[in-house]
Amino acid sequence: MARKRKCHEEHDNLERWMVSYADFVTLLFAFFVVMYAISSVNEGKYRVLSDTLINAFNTTPKSAQPIQVGDDGLSGRPRIIEPMEHRVGDLPDNPIEQLVQIAADFEQAMVPFIEDEMVSVRREDFWVELELNTSFLFESGSAELEDTAIPILQRVANVLKKYPNPIQVEGFTDNVPINTYAYPSNWELSAARAASVVHVFMNQGVKPENMAAVGFGEYRPVADNATASGRNRNRRVLVVVLADKDSRRLLEIVRSGGQ
Repeated sequence: MARKRKCHEEHDNLERWMVSYADFVTLLFAFFVVMYAISSVNEGKYRVLSDTLINAFNTTPKSAQPIQVGDDGLSGRPRIIEPMEHRVGDLPDNPIEQLVQIAADFEQAMVPFIEDEMVSVRREDFWVELELNTSFLFESGSAELEDTAIPILQRVANVLKKYPNPIQVEGFTDNVPINTYAYPSNWELSAARAASVVHVFMNQGVKPENMAAVGFGEYRPVADNATASGRNRNRRVLVVVLADKDSRRLLEIVRSGGQ
């Protein structure tokens, strides 16, 4: 009886190597799988791995895009970050202070043209006026912008598109009559010139819903039309930036009183 028990125990001990061998083979297989996986990383596998880790640790990803591990990510080249001027959070809450900032931006952007008396900037209590002489904007009797006027208007648009303020573009003419198919009177000419400027602003990124084009024709002169210099002053386009929508009505009251 004792000998049979001993033989049975020795038989059990001899079969234990199979368990160890199976564990070894399993670990070896897992090792080769891991080696193969890390030797052929691609974006798809990275996304799967990233999603798995996120779900496992129950954390919120900090970026919707995976980290770039290609040439761009390893090149070490510095990335240029474009400066953001006057971000929305940096704008003054007070509309009056905002107008002060807009006037300062206009004066800085238009320095060479202000010195040449092609442009002037005026700040009122509830709006800012940028006056553009039409001598460099349009040919006589035309509402088609000159090529040299586009870069100047682009500078103006770069200021305007940073702000949410309402904008009114006003066209004015002298009292020299016009009667063509396109422009039966100075009303149509002044309105068409204002609309041409508005189109440039819109193409440069100024929100169209913030803008209005108005034509006053010859009926709001600022100088005597009897002289050439006076007529030149009366041919103008005004870009009026309002403090808010309520300021438009006040502007209309002032405009109706003449200048």
